[in-house]
Amino acid sequence: QLRLMESGGGSVQAGGSLRLSCAASGYNNCPYDVTWYRQTPGKEREFVAAIDSDGTTSYAELTKGRFTISRDNAKNTVYLQMDDLAPDDTAMYNCKGDYTGSCSGLDFGPGGQGTQVTVTT
Repeated sequence: QLRLMESGGGSVQAGGSLRLSCAASGYNNCPYDVTWYRQTPGKEREFVAAIDSDGTTSYAELTKGRFTISRDNAKNTVYLQMDDLAPDDTAMYNCKGDYTGSCSGLDFGPGGQGTQVTVTT
């Protein structure tokens, strides 16, 4: 089973940048989409951005134009470049994988704990 682990979070001042990574460990030939979510205590999980196995991307309105999602299939890693960060972007960020095509019935292994992003004024 593939497992996805997040990294790259930290504390930055407003206007700063961070790049999050979602790295897959293990191997199989199955294509998969990856979605980034974020959550703060007391709030529902929020969609941030997604990238399909063919590279098609989608973004939440609040992050469009500031965040860029990309993937390096050679490194089995999806990145979330976050620019012009604001205090409202403070959250725990998690990535989730979904197999597609003939592999769509498979599950990923247990994921990581997420990576915390804190944006200060």
